[in-house]
Amino acid sequence: MSIQIDWQAFTPISLVGGLMLGVATVILLLGIGRIAGISGIFSSLLKPKRVEMWQVLFILGLVISPLLYQLARPLPEVAISTSVPLLIGAGLLVGFGTRLGSGCTSGHGICGNARLSPRSLAATVTFMLFGIVTVYVGRHVLGLL
Repeated sequence: MSIQIDWQAFTPISLVGGLMLGVATVILLLGIGRIAGISGIFSSLLKPKRVEMWQVLFILGLVISPLLYQLARPLPEVAISTSVPLLIGAGLLVGFGTRLGSGCTSGHGICGNARLSPRSLAATVTFMLFGIVTVYVGRHVLGLL
């Protein structure tokens, strides 16, 4: 079995972004003992009596960093060709799924798997499996994607 890598698909900026995400995750865990799970951080902002400054700064960083990147290098134009109700429904389903799964891909996939958490491994396998099935059904069965 040989593994072929498409080096044209590799972008150094993706490597830098991944390294920054990993370093931020380690700093958050070792610095204050918290997990960098986006759904957990964001949901805590919806409960005003439990908000901590690091949570606000973390979400602000997620919002501001693409804007700063765009100043250095223009982002490609993104066209969304679906209806607003479908986008809202998809967002609600993702939110429901993160509550049902006790976390999202960042919390389980990046942080939980790095800590060798069996629950996170099961959650990540489930996320990936259902993502693969959804794309297959959408493209090959329903012809939607």
